Amino acid sequence: VQLQASGGGLVQAGGSLRLSCAASGNIFSINTMGWYRQAPGKQRELVATITGGGATNYADSLKGRFAISRDNAKNTVYLQMNSLKPEDTAVYYCAGDIKTIGTFGGVRYWGQGTLVTVSS
Repeated sequence: VQLQASGGGLVQAGGSLRLSCAASGNIFSINTMGWYRQAPGKQRELVATITGGGATNYADSLKGRFAISRDNAKNTVYLQMNSLKPEDTAVYYCAGDIKTIGTFGGVRYWGQGTLVTVSS
């Protein structure tokens, strides 16, 4: 199983970016998918998660600016980021709780991370 994240880059404060993360491989089902971020010198933190049924959860500080969505047919999760601030600068990682064909339980897989840099 691989999770391939894309969409990061350099953006000015107040701008927007849309991140994508596609899961591929020997996938039977995907439960929760999500985005996390890690800023320089800080611990990785939750950004948002979304269940297979579409229920979402956000870090309180990001509600209203970020929106998570997914396309189950494409095994892809998205993160729309608006009104970006310099403090949003971080490496953004996607994750998915995935059951593979032939196994019993789900495993959390992580993408490689995509860098988002917001300039002031």
